Amino acid sequence: MSRAAFLRLAAGGGATFLVGAGAHGQTNVIERMQTRAIPSSGEALPVVGCGTWRTFDVGSGPKERAPLREVLRILFEAGGSVIDSSPMCGASEAVVGDLLAAMKAHDRAFVATKVWTTGLQAGIAQMQQSMRLLKDERVELMQIHNLVDWRTHLATLRAWKEQGRIRYLGITHYTPGAHDELEAVMRAEKLDFVQLNYALDDRAAEKRLLPLAAERGIAVIVNQPFGGGSLIRALRDRPLPAWAGEIGCETWAQILLKFVLAHPAVTSVIPGTSRPEHMRDNVRAGVGRLPDQALRARMAAVL
Repeated sequence: MSRAAFLRLAAGGGATFLVGAGAHGQTNVIERMQTRAIPSSGEALPVVGCGTWRTFDVGSGPKERAPLREVLRILFEAGGSVIDSSPMCGASEAVVGDLLAAMKAHDRAFVATKVWTTGLQAGIAQMQQSMRLLKDERVELMQIHNLVDWRTHLATLRAWKEQGRIRYLGITHYTPGAHDELEAVMRAEKLDFVQLNYALDDRAAEKRLLPLAAERGIAVIVNQPFGGGSLIRALRDRPLPAWAGEIGCETWAQILLKFVLAHPAVTSVIPGTSRPEHMRDNVRAGVGRLPDQALRARMAAVL
């Protein structure tokens, strides 16, 4: 069954294992997703989260925001908590802050955002603005986006962590061309998190960064698990392989997410979506069996 066909079935209440309303309005709750430990603290973090780039950059009207509130509801009911945003994501931080406040759900969310500017004071001002938009005096994870002026910001983040203004600090990037610089910072500095690109068709991180993160005790958040969207678009009309059922996958999205989560160095994955039916689909990747090394090789052969 194609992803689109499966999601249409799910939206109609036929897939009763999903989180959401069934045909008669009943709530169908899936098994809560797995967690993995953040190496620097031992805190358990749910393995599937939600990215907000583009998807949460919407206006203030109820028609625009209602689906996003449902996305977050589904995430929380499945046991998820990670919501990743950035000042470069337009209105996303403000939308996340408004929705969490309306849902009284700040205590259920592990909110990650970023600093993305140059200069000490500019960085401080940007992070303070992010906290105002997110409607929280403390952010779980503050990341230096794309390593912009990372030496300056890292000193601020360390001080803020000592003061309790953030709980964790990290760095991010999203292109293979930046992996050398990511590696150098990961080797030189004590970090809680690194966020990087990794997907079935983008496996460069397997060579050095993922093993290094495991060695250095750095939690890994994976962005672009669907190849920036191009991979899932290329696969969506293809029939699922016969082995998909072996790991409980009903859609290509679940296959792609389980491939990423099967790497032991990965802590959490943050596919972005503004559609509740896609969030229901994504959280299913956080439960059940993950592919072993042999099956991962068969997955790669699909391409």
